[in-house]
Amino acid sequence: QLRLVESGGGLVQPGGSLRLSCAASGFTLNYYDIGWFRQAPGKELEGVSCISGSGGGTNYADSVKGRFTISRDNAKNTVYLQMNSLKPEDTAVYYCAARAPVSRLCFLYSSYGYWGQGTQVTVSS
Repeated sequence: QLRLVESGGGLVQPGGSLRLSCAASGFTLNYYDIGWFRQAPGKELEGVSCISGSGGGTNYADSVKGRFTISRDNAKNTVYLQMNSLKPEDTAVYYCAARAPVSRLCFLYSSYGYWGQGTQVTVSS
């Protein structure tokens, strides 16, 4: 059974850092595109970052460029999202998702067939 489990969320002060993990079971994660999405209360699901299963290319939403870094540890079958310089507007439930490699539209959430349960990130003083 294919499964994704996120962890690493929590409460952090503005300017702080968190590292989210997305651990896969039942499939080899590095052969898939992995996307990180987030949803704040009352807002739509938003693409944050993604890493390609074909070549390892990465993409970031403009709102997180320079602050967030996506990476993959194939030995641990895990994708990470390192989040630095966090802002209150980063507060949301963060989800990771997987799909077979596609060359474009990595923030098209409807193209992802496998989703984790989400982890809450709260940035507040």
